[in-house]
Amino acid sequence: MKVLKQLLDFYINSSIHVALAVYALSWITLKRLNINGDETILYFNFFATITGYNFVKYFGITKWHHRSLANWLKVIQVFSLVCFGLMCYYALQLQNNSLMLITGFGMVTFLYAIPFLPKKWYLDTQQNLRDISGLKVYVIALVWCGVTVILPIFNNNGMFSQDAIITIIQNFILVIALMLPFEIRDLNYDSLKLATIPQKIGVKNTKRLGYILVLLFYFVEYFKDNIDATGLLFQCVISIILCVFIYFANEDRNAYYTSFWVEALPVIWMLLMLL
Repeated sequence: MKVLKQLLDFYINSSIHVALAVYALSWITLKRLNINGDETILYFNFFATITGYNFVKYFGITKWHHRSLANWLKVIQVFSLVCFGLMCYYALQLQNNSLMLITGFGMVTFLYAIPFLPKKWYLDTQQNLRDISGLKVYVIALVWCGVTVILPIFNNNGMFSQDAIITIIQNFILVIALMLPFEIRDLNYDSLKLATIPQKIGVKNTKRLGYILVLLFYFVEYFKDNIDATGLLFQCVISIILCVFIYFANEDRNAYYTSFWVEALPVIWMLLMLL
């Protein structure tokens, strides 16, 4: 049991799980927009997510002194380096316009972790995008919808049709809704200066906001030119599951509730479509 827990912790802490979620959402986008299978984008997004998330999470980790994390951290660092190499390999197979877009998102990720602006704009001793008051959830949503929708369209010379624009909006809304259980869970630990959504409007109103976002995520599907009945059914199931996750979110939930189950939602959606 202990070994299984350690493997699960490594799976989550090394960002494999969140990378699988990005892979799944990218795959769903390709299917929903009728873009031919682009495995290069899928693999690039997977390895880029691991690289980017681990860079953000563990940048400056040497300031910590938790010896129990040292060995795992070394393993994650080596693992991240391998994923960075694979990310570069798949990046070289992408089109030039895609590489320009990736550079933009890469800069956002870099600035998300690296101090670069005046302290008066920031929190405590940090000076990065991650700690700007109220900005974190929107930066994450922007990058997610960028790599899962805009990047696949760019790399396949696609047009930004009405369906594509709606999909961008849907993914942006979906990621914000997915982030709400995380923000509720971290309510007791986040600095007040972060001005997270639960800190601003309270847990009950945050949940109500989540339900509204889920409704928007689902019903804007009807504005698309190509509406698939089976796809609507799957999206309805995912919307209901997300509402349940939001409903049961609270400050006392353990990390597995959000970091495993909530983040697994795009994977569940992909599995429904595969089945």
